Amino acid sequence: MKLPLFFAKRYLFSKKSVNAINIISTISMVGVLVSTAALVIVLSFYNGLEKFILSQYSIFSPEYRIEPTSGKVFSGNDEVFTAVRNLPQITSYSEVLEDKVLAEYHHQQFVGRLKGVESSSLQHMSNGDMLLEGNLSIQQDSTYFAILGTTVQANLQIPLHGIDNSVMLNIPDKHASPSNINPLEDIRSRAIRPSGILGYQPGFEDLIIVPLEFAKDLLNEHDQISAIEIYANNDNSTKIQKEIQGIIGDKYTVKNREQQNPTLYKTVKSEKWIVFFIVTIIGIIAIFNIIGSLTMLVIDKKQDMVVLNSLGANNNLIQNIFFYQGMMIAMIGSFVGAVIGLIFCLLQERYGFVKTGEGSLFESYPVDVRYMDLVLIFVTVMIVSTIVSYMASRLNVKGFNGLKSV
Repeated sequence: MKLPLFFAKRYLFSKKSVNAINIISTISMVGVLVSTAALVIVLSFYNGLEKFILSQYSIFSPEYRIEPTSGKVFSGNDEVFTAVRNLPQITSYSEVLEDKVLAEYHHQQFVGRLKGVESSSLQHMSNGDMLLEGNLSIQQDSTYFAILGTTVQANLQIPLHGIDNSVMLNIPDKHASPSNINPLEDIRSRAIRPSGILGYQPGFEDLIIVPLEFAKDLLNEHDQISAIEIYANNDNSTKIQKEIQGIIGDKYTVKNREQQNPTLYKTVKSEKWIVFFIVTIIGIIAIFNIIGSLTMLVIDKKQDMVVLNSLGANNNLIQNIFFYQGMMIAMIGSFVGAVIGLIFCLLQERYGFVKTGEGSLFESYPVDVRYMDLVLIFVTVMIVSTIVSYMASRLNVKGFNGLKSV
């Protein structure tokens, strides 16, 4: 192994008899370098976008959500939930009651999603993160308020401040008597004033957040809830999820944020890997320049190979010389490319010189460098380069026995 590696180093850095060979070797190395740098930059930019999108979603969704394994509602009076509420890691615990309601304001109507929560559960959240306007207070003494999603407010055109700004919420009474002659008696209606407007976030724009007591009264569900939402103060989310699941048993399911909205997470992650695959294909084309470089080198060093063969070197040793040279081109190119890509991303993260257009949610493109991605990129480039170098060295030196006659 030492002898082929020694020759590979000499051939890579020594001056060739034909200057074009030096140029082709440099082009091969630059091709690997650019491909690696592009992969680092593209993946880091997608990581930044993924982190931003999921962070926005995380503002509106709980860390954990307990739902019934079967059915839509369940009783929150089970003793197991008392044990969960008293866990030391839990920072916020709220029973939730949800259903579709018809919201009305000045003859404008919109079907929204009512969400009743415990008033105290909103205290740990920030107005600036959650709201476009107003405040997060949904109860003051015995007065109830609602926080409206952007689509609800836009369709109803309801002002946030004023005297006559109560929105009427209507829903069929699930427990209405079948003997009622007047259909209007089967409709439950309650009025409530808005206190804030949620920031826009897909999947949450039709929300109407109200106090849990108000929701129970409107829906006539005084003993049942739809879910329990939990926030915890612990870095090991999987451990907490398993601990809660162990307490509540199989009758209920604990979902983390990814499980609450699997479509969003799968879409964000799949887009990243689709782009990674496309850029990798482009990089493979660039890496194939190594074949041309090694082919020209074999031609240039033909006489040297005859001498080595005369001294007893077999085809396998000669093939390894060019194989190691291809690997060295790939290693140098991928290492330098990774460093350049990393420096570019760190500069973008600090100074944000790559800007987005006006009206965007962020001023400059977000970047998130994940070092496992760097390992993946390096491994990918080296695997492709190994295959290409192996093929090139075997094909170019194949039939080398014919050189003996030279």
